[in-house]
Amino acid sequence: MRDLLLQFFDGWRPAAYAAVKAFALFVTAATAFRLTLRRTIAEFTPFDWVTGVAVGAIVGRTATAPHTSWFTGAAALVALIAAHDIVARLRYFPWVRRLVDPPVRVLIRDGELDVTNLKRCRLTREDLDAILRQHGHLTPASVRLALFETKGVVSVLADAQAPATANPADPCDRSAGDAAGG
Repeated sequence: MRDLLLQFFDGWRPAAYAAVKAFALFVTAATAFRLTLRRTIAEFTPFDWVTGVAVGAIVGRTATAPHTSWFTGAAALVALIAAHDIVARLRYFPWVRRLVDPPVRVLIRDGELDVTNLKRCRLTREDLDAILRQHGHLTPASVRLALFETKGVVSVLADAQAPATANPADPCDRSAGDAAGG
């Protein structure tokens, strides 16, 4: 019975130590993110989410591991966040951006649905219909352009709207000053 009880409660010191480490790691991560990351969660790309999940794993594991110090966890956090910052800065080079960010895909152009790109984006027709309804469209016919953005959201431009791109003929052309690439 004592062994079972120890599985749930092994004294206040390990719990207090874990709480202090968790708090210290949180402050470390928050400070590091504040110094490097300027995007909000709503603007995260898959690359940003991977970093966020990895930071959470480091904080959680280090806080509860009895033989892992705050310093070890902080070093891992700082290294991970620094790597993220370096790659984020390298994204200004088109070849790095192509490696890191998924491409913008045209889902609808002039009312015509691109089924191939819809499948590439792992969207069903029902998913797209729901997104169009959220933007006030009942059918693709009234949509001039619907883009699956690098962040995973769909931008919808109606017939009356002019696209805000450097090259209206091809809003996904990344060579045209990175107008649609982010």
